[in-house]
Amino acid sequence: MKFTLSWLKTHLETDAPLDDILYALTDLGLEVEEVTDPAAKLADFRLGKVVKAEKHPDADKLRICTVATADGETQIICGAPNAREGITVVVAKPGTYIPGLDITIQVGKIRGIESFGMMCSEREMELSEEHDGIIELPEGEVGDRFIDYLAKVDPAKVDPMIEIAITPNRPDALGIRGVARDLAARGLGVLKPAPVAKVEGTFDSPITVSIDEDTRNEGCDVFMGRMIRGVKNGPSPKWLQDQLLAIGLRPISILVDVTNFFTYDQNRPLHVFDADKVHGNLRVHRAKGGETIVALDDKTYELQAGMVVISDDNQIESIAGVMGGLESGCTEETVNVFLEAAVWETIQIAKTGRALKINSDARYRNERGIDPAFNAPAIELATQMILDLCGGEASHVVTAGEVPDVSRAYKLDTDRVQSLVGMEIAPEVQRASLEALGFVLEGDMAWVPSWRPDVLGSADLVEEVARIASLTKLEGRPMARATVGVPGPILTPMHRRESMARRTAAALGYNECVTYSFIDKASAELFGGGSDATMLANPISSEMSHMRPDLLAGLMQAAARNQARGVSDLALFEVGPAFHGGEPEEQHIQVAGLLVGATGPKDVHGERRMVDVFDAKADAEAILASIGAPTRVQILRGKNSWWHPGRNGSICLGPKKIMASFGQVHPKTLEKMGINGTAVAFTVYLEQPPYPRKTKATRAALVASDLQAVERDFAFVVDASVEALTLVNAAASADKVLISDVVLFDEFNGEKAESQMGAGKKSLAITVRLQPVDATLKVKEIEAISAKILEKVEKATGGVLRS
Repeated sequence: MKFTLSWLKTHLETDAPLDDILYALTDLGLEVEEVTDPAAKLADFRLGKVVKAEKHPDADKLRICTVATADGETQIICGAPNAREGITVVVAKPGTYIPGLDITIQVGKIRGIESFGMMCSEREMELSEEHDGIIELPEGEVGDRFIDYLAKVDPAKVDPMIEIAITPNRPDALGIRGVARDLAARGLGVLKPAPVAKVEGTFDSPITVSIDEDTRNEGCDVFMGRMIRGVKNGPSPKWLQDQLLAIGLRPISILVDVTNFFTYDQNRPLHVFDADKVHGNLRVHRAKGGETIVALDDKTYELQAGMVVISDDNQIESIAGVMGGLESGCTEETVNVFLEAAVWETIQIAKTGRALKINSDARYRNERGIDPAFNAPAIELATQMILDLCGGEASHVVTAGEVPDVSRAYKLDTDRVQSLVGMEIAPEVQRASLEALGFVLEGDMAWVPSWRPDVLGSADLVEEVARIASLTKLEGRPMARATVGVPGPILTPMHRRESMARRTAAALGYNECVTYSFIDKASAELFGGGSDATMLANPISSEMSHMRPDLLAGLMQAAARNQARGVSDLALFEVGPAFHGGEPEEQHIQVAGLLVGATGPKDVHGERRMVDVFDAKADAEAILASIGAPTRVQILRGKNSWWHPGRNGSICLGPKKIMASFGQVHPKTLEKMGINGTAVAFTVYLEQPPYPRKTKATRAALVASDLQAVERDFAFVVDASVEALTLVNAAASADKVLISDVVLFDEFNGEKAESQMGAGKKSLAITVRLQPVDATLKVKEIEAISAKILEKVEKATGGVLRS
């Protein structure tokens, strides 16, 4: 957003220095990005007078001039055709920076004769593009500053230009009056009364306007216009051209320049149609798609279905709120003009401008929001300016739609400034600040002005008060400290579990991964997810469409990427949430580990081997032990489809209390995830192990028995389909007090076993460790426990003791 200081002063009555205004703008949230101050770059130029001018002896186009300056007469070589005796000129003495040439002038010799300075043209001082001759002044005292002379005869030439950055939530500051309002509220001046006009129409407009039903309120709220006939278009007056040129806009004609003036002055984009080029009436509607229009930038645009456009009875004449069409644009031959002012739906404007890649001042303002209540006053003000500058006669205003009602009020709680911002501001000062910004106060309710769409609650009122008071006045204060007691722990038990699990996995040799919580649907389905409940409404990409049901999905994707880069042996783990539903409470914390390939690099001693399911089981048990999970557990067969059906298991406290699962990954799962070779993995569910009933600062003391343990071996003949785990669990259940451990140490199967024990049979041998508690076990007690073991195994598996 650019404006000049003089333009700002048409709305703000102030004597504040430029530096104070710049500081206040940034402090108010309107950050100053650039300031162009001609007075600063032209301060060293002085007036001089040519006392004598003679032809250079060695150059036909050069003249040796004797110039009277503040430091006395000096000699300057000049090649300008108008360099002659008696004229008043602008002199740059040696050491002066010439902005138009980007050099610092020095004493030099030109064709053997010294020159002590320079007489300047307008282009060399960046006042215009004129450079056919040096500047000739009709008057002026020798030695006076040129900038002081220029301020008297042509103030626009020395008018500072300010550029500020506007945040998307402050569309009111896209108009110079909005900027002036903020400065007045800060106390840097008085906001001048808003300009008003009321033009009485003298005839009915031959062009009427309408809005299609599917476009009303969802594309265009209100569309107003009027014809002005008998205008004389042409170059704008100097004051208007100077204002537009100062902010980088090229003056075109009075009619177009008037619309540009209100765009910057009041944040009110307008549009003018050449009424003689409009066939019939104007209609606001949605494009069908495929239509084309040549816009004012002389480019052809193909419209998409649903874009809002303005058409006459023959064709599309304008891309609504973005850019007008060249066909109906105003030229110097325009005699009858139709002036349009409308309120457009902001998102529709943004989508259209982005799709067509059009960046115009109209789009920039309409997509951020303009003051809907200013629609009718704007068309009156613009009409009056056109009549003043171009003459003519105005029709009655024609209207389609209604100005939207944006009135709203919020409670002003003057105590919230202290609680929300930490500033102490008197209630009367708060109310005065809001009133200065245009809010209307009725009791403790503040009615929001129509030009502030960003104020949507009572907290925004507090923000406005603090902004006007200046947040630089906010003082840092130490927080109150507790006088007694010890602060409570910050880490929750689950935080401590996560930390311990992470440290244990790293100590086991795993490398930690941090992956996205989102995966593609196909990968999610492999691990029991991929339902609509876990699908994202607005995914980052198609490969991140669902919440992950298990951390193994992300680890396997990471393993596949590493294998693609030549890393075949991997040990990866991750700690994080997995999701079994779409609600906030339908998530749980996991620790997942993945082993791929071999246990280590190639080894001359032959210690390298491929990872197996027992590696994953051992690591899962180590992590469970580190977080204090119970040691007496059951190992049951898992049911998840991503495990190899015969090489997986679950560590449980019962059939429904699964603390961890482990196994070899199913070959089909590996194939779909793009992993080569063998992979084993585990998943520990950190929330499942129960917390200890009593928390202690230290680990419990080691309990060692001084009674001799007894071990007995048993070999059972069972059906070949019987799982070893079933037999081990059955033996362990014979006496839960005395039996401390049951280990499978031998399996005898195959054709040789069947020949000895019968078809479909195998032998499983176990070691049972008996640990006495009160007294050394006697033979009869050992035999009784052995009998129970035989009974339990026979009942559970049908196995008999091998002879």
